[in-house]
Amino acid sequence: MVSFFAGLRAKEIAALKLGDVFDADGRVREQFTLESDQTKGGQRRSVFINKRLAKALDDYGLDKNFSNLERPLFESQKGGHFSPNTMCQLFLDILKNCGFKDASSHSGRRTYITRLANKGVGVRLLAALAGHSHISTTQRYIDVNADQMKEAVELL
Repeated sequence: MVSFFAGLRAKEIAALKLGDVFDADGRVREQFTLESDQTKGGQRRSVFINKRLAKALDDYGLDKNFSNLERPLFESQKGGHFSPNTMCQLFLDILKNCGFKDASSHSGRRTYITRLANKGVGVRLLAALAGHSHISTTQRYIDVNADQMKEAVELL
């Protein structure tokens, strides 16, 4: 859900700490900052949490101990952070077991960007939300299909 509803990369998800998403009282934050060492491009950025993701994170946090907010949000079997590669592999395994073909750890991120674009969010805002330096990168994420094209020409 963090991929599909916040547009995070596997590397960014692997690097999340409890304190990124939860405050000291265990409440889900409305937004948080990914530090430069947590992102692909080495640029800090704000991540906004929508209500649906907030509810899921709230449920996820019910059994968490918030005394050490530096702990990983998603702990590996060894208790530490997942590596970016291991997180990618985990995504592939989950998606394959759910019956998705040709899906990857980036599928949620692509869906996040495409769904926002389909709702009329401008490409500049999409680039900021995705952490892209160039809107041309963001544009490559936006999938187009025949139904969208049919609806577009009916706007005339």
